[in-house]
Amino acid sequence: MIEFIDIHKSFGPKHVLRGVSLTVDEGQVLYLIGSSGAGKSVLVKHLVGLLKPDSGRIILDGRDITWLREDEFYAVRKTCAMVFQNSTLFDSMSVLDNVALPYRKHHRLSRADASRRAREKLALVHMEHAARRFPGDLGDGLRKRVAIARALTLDPQFVIFDEPTTGLDPVAADNVDDLIRSLRNDTGVTSIVVSHDLRSIFSVADRIAMIYDGHIRLDGTPDDFRRSDDPVVQQFINGRPDGPMKI
Repeated sequence: MIEFIDIHKSFGPKHVLRGVSLTVDEGQVLYLIGSSGAGKSVLVKHLVGLLKPDSGRIILDGRDITWLREDEFYAVRKTCAMVFQNSTLFDSMSVLDNVALPYRKHHRLSRADASRRAREKLALVHMEHAARRFPGDLGDGLRKRVAIARALTLDPQFVIFDEPTTGLDPVAADNVDDLIRSLRNDTGVTSIVVSHDLRSIFSVADRIAMIYDGHIRLDGTPDDFRRSDDPVVQQFINGRPDGPMKI
């Protein structure tokens, strides 16, 4: 469903990705892990056209999207949604209007129809009770749920979550984890989750891929990571300050 083929990406003299190849299967929840600056977010931003690779190819649902023009990415972003780390909600709009906006902009629905559809998405993330509130009145975890609801408005096949539990308290983080899990179970959405939250990684992931030194260091199941004797993998998943990993 999603293929990254030999992706290289540099920013000036800094080589971030040095030939990353990775496949994400339909209906899977894949966690992309690695230390800060390893290139996790850089890789997934290629999927929605926020970055272009220096070389390599990106295949989405059988289509090569590597060199699409900006206007051609509009259709891609309807099928592949991204939930950013800071939620990116409009503070001047209510929760309901934030979620209704894509329906009005992309589907040209009336305000009433867009609001009705938005309430359905808010119900999926258990936020219908907050429809008339504003993002500034909500905690980080609740804003994250609203952002997820908005990402679902166009019924995407794929959702990218960029550090979805960063900065959340344990209860809010668990709620976001439950949402990602339920999306897989209830809608069959294929998800890529950029994260370094070990509790989330091992409780939600179907597969894990670790980026290190510009390459995929290990790609496997949670059990594969637990059993790995790779010192870099073990240093990361055990949170040890000593070891070969470059920080």
